[in-house]
Amino acid sequence: MGGIIWLTSYPKSGNTWARTFINNLLLDPEEPVDINTISSLAPGDARKSWYEKAGGQPFDRYSMGQVIGLRPKVHQVIAQSQEGRVFVKTHSLYGNIHGVPQITLEYTAGAIYIIRNPLDVVISLSSHFGLSLEQAIDLMNDPEGGLDETREGGNIRQYFGSWSGHANSWTHFNPQQMHLMRYEDMLDKPFETFGGMARFLGIDPSDGQLKKAIEFSSFDAVRRQEDEKGFREQSDKNEKFFRVGKSGQWKDVLSDEQVNRIVDCHHQAMKRYGYLPE
Repeated sequence: MGGIIWLTSYPKSGNTWARTFINNLLLDPEEPVDINTISSLAPGDARKSWYEKAGGQPFDRYSMGQVIGLRPKVHQVIAQSQEGRVFVKTHSLYGNIHGVPQITLEYTAGAIYIIRNPLDVVISLSSHFGLSLEQAIDLMNDPEGGLDETREGGNIRQYFGSWSGHANSWTHFNPQQMHLMRYEDMLDKPFETFGGMARFLGIDPSDGQLKKAIEFSSFDAVRRQEDEKGFREQSDKNEKFFRVGKSGQWKDVLSDEQVNRIVDCHHQAMKRYGYLPE
C-alpha cells in the first residue's frame, strides 16, 4: 500500500504516542526508538519546509492564500518522500479551506484517527500552549479554531476547528480506510488496542514484538527519555511535553461550570464516543 497514512487527531489527544508506537513496532529495536527521531520517521504535514519544497521559494514569500493553495502539491511531495506508505501526523480537519482540500485523497492510502475525552484534552491544551483553562475551552469550542506558529515556529497555521467539529469532519472519510482509536483504550487495554492498529496496517507482529513496542512507547519510557535529553516537540510554554499520561484528570481540575461549557458545546460527539460524564 503506497501513499500517506494520516495519523490524525485534535491536538493533545495521543498523536505522538501513536507515532512512537508505530516506529517501535516497525523498527523492532533493541531499545526504545529515540523520541527526537519520530518527527523524521513520521513527519507532520504542517512543516514550512514542505511548502518551500513544493513551491520552490522561501516560506516568507508566500501569501496565506498561496500556502493554502499549495497543500495538494505538498501532499504529493510528502507521498513521494519515501517508498511505499508514509506515516504523517496531522491536526487538520477533514474538509476544504477556501475550496482546497486539507486532505488530498489522491495521495492518501488510509487514516488512523486518535480521539480523547475533551474534558482531559482541554487540560493538556492549557498546559502545552500556555493558556488559561477558560482560554483553552474557548479554543476547543471555536468552530474556526486553529494554531498559528508561522512567526515563531517551523510550522504553518493549522486549521482544526472545534473538538467536535474535528471529530465529526473525519466521519466523512472512507470508513474502509480509517481506523479509530480512543486514547482511553490505549491506556486501559493496550494489547488489544495497539494490536488492532497493527492489523489495520496489515502487520502481524508476534505477541512479544507487540508487547515490546507497547512497552517502548509507554508514558514511563518516553518521559524517561524526555527527562534525560529533552524533546524537540516540547512547547516553550511549559516544562514537560509528556505531562501526566492519564485519563480522568478533569474530575480534579475542572469546575462544574467549565465541564458544562464543554459538554454543552460537544454533547452529541461526546455521547457518540462515550465521553459524557455520568
